[in-house]
Amino acid sequence: MTRVATAEEALQRLSAGNQRFVADKRDYPNQTPGDRQILVAGQHPFAAILGCADSRVPPEIIFDQGLGQLFTVRVAGHIADGVVLGSLEYAVEHLGVPLIVVLGHSRCGAVQAAIAGGANAGNIATLVTAIQPAIALARAEPGELLDNAVRANVVLAVRQLRAAARILAAEEAAGNLKVCGALYDLTTGQVEWLPSGAPSNLVSH
Repeated sequence: MTRVATAEEALQRLSAGNQRFVADKRDYPNQTPGDRQILVAGQHPFAAILGCADSRVPPEIIFDQGLGQLFTVRVAGHIADGVVLGSLEYAVEHLGVPLIVVLGHSRCGAVQAAIAGGANAGNIATLVTAIQPAIALARAEPGELLDNAVRANVVLAVRQLRAAARILAAEEAAGNLKVCGALYDLTTGQVEWLPSGAPSNLVSH
């Protein structure tokens, strides 16, 4: 599959888009009726985003992108279960996406629920259980527990994508794919890029 961009080009496009968003100078690309008609024939996104379902963190807006540019998978706490992994593998194998970003965000409600613990109704308990390994890592860190847990949750998701998704691991080993983590600040709108796969105690605060 021909890739529409390199991973570094994709990162630059996302970074530039976020800078426009923060500066309130968005371009609103690929959102015209003409763009919509072109995309009827197929999609060629330049990056995939595994993000939280939080309504305050829509990737197309915070990265100032439009229709057909981002392959977005969103679930509370950006939990990478089998369906999520399969979706991302499809983006890489069939759409040629060269970059996957695991996008966490400040004050994440899913992580807050996992920290709070206690009884959770229905399938919320499944979500909270999935985030517990990040909480365990964060408790060993100095500083604010929620901030550390949000970061650890991104780092662990990046590791999981590499370890549990055969297609992703093979493509990254071949140099065709980059998987990285990022954090969105709800207050400033700024996206911070995390060292790819670094242990949480080495991630800059």
